[in-house]
Amino acid sequence: MGYSSLLLAREEDITIVTFNRPKVLNALNHATMEELSAVLDELADDSNTRCIILTGAGERAFVAGADINELRAITSAADGAAFAAKGQSVLFKVENLEKPVIAAINGYALGGGCELAMACDIRVAADGARLGQTEISLGIIPGWGGTQRLPRLVGKGRAKWLILTGDMISAHEALRIGLVDFVVAADKLMETAKELAHKIASKAPLAVAWAKRSINVGAETDLVTACAYEASQFGLVCGTEDRLEGTSAFLEKRPPQFRGQ
Repeated sequence: MGYSSLLLAREEDITIVTFNRPKVLNALNHATMEELSAVLDELADDSNTRCIILTGAGERAFVAGADINELRAITSAADGAAFAAKGQSVLFKVENLEKPVIAAINGYALGGGCELAMACDIRVAADGARLGQTEISLGIIPGWGGTQRLPRLVGKGRAKWLILTGDMISAHEALRIGLVDFVVAADKLMETAKELAHKIASKAPLAVAWAKRSINVGAETDLVTACAYEASQFGLVCGTEDRLEGTSAFLEKRPPQFRGQ
């Protein structure tokens, strides 16, 4: 399937998805969000893709936010709620996709772009990147999960600081407060993201999927319930051929050949 706002590049067992609207700093309009949703469905069913990288075209922006023209066209509370719900549904797809998603943040990640990055599993930022939930400066609030994911990542106080001021912060400050996981030189960004992606892709796909699911589910519940859920997922993975392959390869001192079965 062809896409007008996204570029797909497949490298062995990973797929790189690039937001390709550099003239508007890769802003997310309705069409781009529809394409992203379709890409996620496509990659969910692609057995050759074991890890995904999201990044932005050009050197200035990962995603600079939602399309301002579309925001300005909202004329009612009902339209605004529908706009938010649609964006949230796509970001939940990112978060809940059984294949890990890495954000390679090459520039501005603001508003909806920051929310998109937070929905990813791992965030790698170029040292010149800038991040923020800047919606307050437009007279609105984050609507694609920013008021919920940001405090879960950096704590309630820091989330309130960023959301209520609309401040943009540097990649290094984002690393310090836990908003991103790695900061690297801009010319090393994709190399680092690909190394992480290939390392994850080399592991047993079902174990990766169920580990991600266990973390996501457990983070939203109490410890006893979360550990019980983990035990159920551990039981499932123990019934896979990959578990037998992994343990056998370890004992036989050879690299495992995982098949996702």
